[in-house]
Amino acid sequence: MRRPFAVLAGILLMGAFAAPASAADGDEGFTIKDPRITESSGLAASHLHPGIYWTHNDSNDGPYIYAVDSSSGKTVARITLSGVGSPRDVEAISIGPDNQIYVGDIGDNLGGKWPYVWIYQLPEPKKLVDQTIRATQYVVKYSDGARNAESLVVDPKTGRAYIIDKNEDGGHLYEGPAKLSASGTNIFKPIAAVDLWVTDAAISPDDEQLAVRGYFGGIYYDWNGGRIKRKGRLNVPLQGQGESVTYSADGTTLMYGSEGNGSSVQAESVPGGGGSKSPSAGGSSAASGDGGTGSGGNLKVGALAVAVAAAAVFGFRLLRRRG
Repeated sequence: MRRPFAVLAGILLMGAFAAPASAADGDEGFTIKDPRITESSGLAASHLHPGIYWTHNDSNDGPYIYAVDSSSGKTVARITLSGVGSPRDVEAISIGPDNQIYVGDIGDNLGGKWPYVWIYQLPEPKKLVDQTIRATQYVVKYSDGARNAESLVVDPKTGRAYIIDKNEDGGHLYEGPAKLSASGTNIFKPIAAVDLWVTDAAISPDDEQLAVRGYFGGIYYDWNGGRIKRKGRLNVPLQGQGESVTYSADGTTLMYGSEGNGSSVQAESVPGGGGSKSPSAGGSSAASGDGGTGSGGNLKVGALAVAVAAAAVFGFRLLRRRG
């Protein structure tokens, strides 16, 4: 993908300080150890397999998704999608009702030149072994013209798909048809503004909250069936190339992923008391690390100061509040 100067500056400033989280409990963060996963661009918590997170590369790979065990960071299954064409730029993954996985081949690094993009749908496998699963391919167009996007969410109750386009000046939430059609073109229409340069998004398991993230921050909204209402900022961790976000299976934690070899997935508590259960004592990297003492705590504080300065100089337009 093309990397704006602001993002590259942030990577250089934060890279020396960022340390991958690791814990026996995957909801406290983990490191992806599979050398085949070099550009983890989407993340989704499994519905059938506790502690498993699905991810994928964004380009130059193939029709693959990977099941990563958060307790070890190791890949336990690679799924090959059959029945689809050659993926161009896979940027997002989401799980909807009936344990259906949706994969968003929606990236457009040419700045909105593709006449259409694709969504792939497949059932989440009951057994975690390397296997091939037939997927359904949907053709997607936008009502107001082609655009780049990296965020696909599926409503956990209705199964309706939504896309958020990626725009430095802020994007829009696009709503798909009530039911995707494999035989025709699926038109997505803008229904709400999103005040962020968005790299990924997720809907909470209880269908109450939408989390959207960018390179330097994030926002959460009341979901309201797609009629979103802004609530506040997300506590997005410092990452070299922040590309993905998902709620944990119980909805108490937000898991933030990044690109690169050996990339980390870091955890933060869901804001506003969201989720179906109360957060566990160790469910947030903020709770366990921000109050630390000694050199580790000082490094984290220093990294935060540097990142804030970098964002102020290079990237204040990336995350701004309208109105």
